[in-house]
Amino acid sequence: MKESLLTLGKDALHSLRDLTPIVSVIVLFQLFVFRAPVSELLSLAYGGILVVAGLAFFIFGLRIALFPVGEGLAQSLAKKGSAFWLLAFAFALGFGTTIAEPALMAVTGEAAKIAAADAVIEASPEALRHYALLLRLTVALSVGVALVLGVLRIMFDWSLPLIIIGGYLLVSILTLFAPSDIVGIAYDSGGVTTSTVTVPLVTALGVGLASAMKGRNPMTDGFGLIAFASLTPILFVLIFGVVSQWS
Repeated sequence: MKESLLTLGKDALHSLRDLTPIVSVIVLFQLFVFRAPVSELLSLAYGGILVVAGLAFFIFGLRIALFPVGEGLAQSLAKKGSAFWLLAFAFALGFGTTIAEPALMAVTGEAAKIAAADAVIEASPEALRHYALLLRLTVALSVGVALVLGVLRIMFDWSLPLIIIGGYLLVSILTLFAPSDIVGIAYDSGGVTTSTVTVPLVTALGVGLASAMKGRNPMTDGFGLIAFASLTPILFVLIFGVVSQWS
């Protein structure tokens, strides 16, 4: 218990250290550029304390639970020798973590509003929800496919650079045909899927799988899944835009 509290304290100090530059910039601008009242600074300080505490607990939880669970499940499935369940687990992990990603919800919600403002879709609440949900499902499906591809790469020792280069070539080609109003959303989708929820579990999956398979090096083979999770959402959303344009 004492050791856990010490670890949590260290995580809190690290979080405070990491967030201090960001908070300092905001405070300086609020004081000397925008000349914000004291009440706003107090609100900012209160929010900053909550962010530091939340980030510390999140990192602590990752260390004691999510990383070990992710690695353990990947190793167990690899030792069991069932490729089907391993791929099914990878897809479910990618889809499940992405569909619940708060950053993705925010981006797709804003994308729906902009699409309605540009008359791409109707401005009704139902149309907004439908469009945002379709985008979320498209991105979540793409990350599930990305993890399946990443697991297959580890299993069969495929070349990571060749896959990534080929994927971005496809992105470049699809960008030429996709509607201009979807291109920016597609490129941003690759970033919002690789945030606090998805990255730790995906990393744990790759490292655990590479550690359990003979002839695989966790350092060289266990990483790279995040690159797939960043690439495939761009591809899928561009395809979504092309299909929506034709339909």
